[in-house]
Amino acid sequence: MKHTHPSDVTRRMQPIDPTLTPLPQPEAVTTIPVIEETARIEKQVVETGRVIVRKTVHHETQTVDVPTQEEHVHVERVPINQVVETPPEVRHEGDTMIIPVLREEVVVTTQLVLVEELHVRKRTLTQNNPQEVTLRREEVRYERIEGSPAPPDAAS
Repeated sequence: MKHTHPSDVTRRMQPIDPTLTPLPQPEAVTTIPVIEETARIEKQVVETGRVIVRKTVHHETQTVDVPTQEEHVHVERVPINQVVETPPEVRHEGDTMIIPVLREEVVVTTQLVLVEELHVRKRTLTQNNPQEVTLRREEVRYERIEGSPAPPDAAS
């Protein structure tokens, strides 16, 4: 198709004879309808199947070996019977704590006599105590049922 320029159209509409005056054209009123389309989108829940879930709890008894600790204290009384000027402090020799025990004796003057010492040793024993415990284990199984209609309140 040949495209024409708008100035070409104007030239063609001019009267061929310049002595002729163009006839007045009545103004035509044309109504053009304006249409607008809108889209309305809706969603609908459709059940495609159902699932049945079953949960089973199994109980089994197992023996477990649990290490426990227990401390024992051995106290040994060591007689000293020695006069001292000041009370001795509690002291440690290795894993032994030595606690002085004093007594005052009336002589012409008061003097401290170290009567004995307590030698305290601490020992830690570790024992295994087998005990029975009950453990629970859950097992879940499900089964899908295709195309079953949904109950009215299950459409979520």
